[in-house]
Amino acid sequence: MQNSIKVLSVGGSIIIPKTGFDLRFLKQFRDLILTETRTGVKFVMIVGGGATCRVYQAAARRLGVKDKDLDRIGIAATNLNAEFVRSFFGAAAYQTVTNEFEKIVSTGKRIIVAKGGKPGASSDLGAVRLAKKYGAAEVINLTNIDGVYDRDPRKNSAAKKISRISWKEYRKMIGHKWTPGLNAPFDPIAAREARAAKIRVVIIDGRNLETVRAALHGKKHSGTIIE
Repeated sequence: MQNSIKVLSVGGSIIIPKTGFDLRFLKQFRDLILTETRTGVKFVMIVGGGATCRVYQAAARRLGVKDKDLDRIGIAATNLNAEFVRSFFGAAAYQTVTNEFEKIVSTGKRIIVAKGGKPGASSDLGAVRLAKKYGAAEVINLTNIDGVYDRDPRKNSAAKKISRISWKEYRKMIGHKWTPGLNAPFDPIAAREARAAKIRVVIIDGRNLETVRAALHGKKHSGTIIE
């Protein structure tokens, strides 16, 4: 079961970036996943909120909306993105979007798409819980960065990418507090649960489909492994 099920945390940033939909990329991503399903792989994927989430949350913050409701807005964005992703996989995907709190979906379909759950964390937490539920030892996190750095590479040109890091060191680096819309490679609440469950997380640039393919096959890639 562990070898045949791949759990993906698909960042909303690669589904709907600030620049809008990249239909060419989405078609290529769909083709990659469908090709992998033909080898017997089953995918359980949860989709983040992306630019849609952040636009709404930014406006809500300016109107004084509190954190719990900001999270609810984020969850609504993940729901929309999940429905979009489920729809473009067509007949290959299970017919409804699930979440980490529902029972294991028993289906012959090779793709199951999930949405966000409760306030207090990002869809990364949902990915960890889905991995636990479906017996996967690993979550592959497809995001818009190419790994974990020792400092923010957008602010510091001397930042160095880390190819492998322990959960203990990673949690020291990012802290332990969640705030709605937090921009972290893997959110701190999800990191805590992944560490407790001994689940490995692979952080890769989901826009680089060769890197995605390498990670899916357990081959060397340019991302970061947290375990």
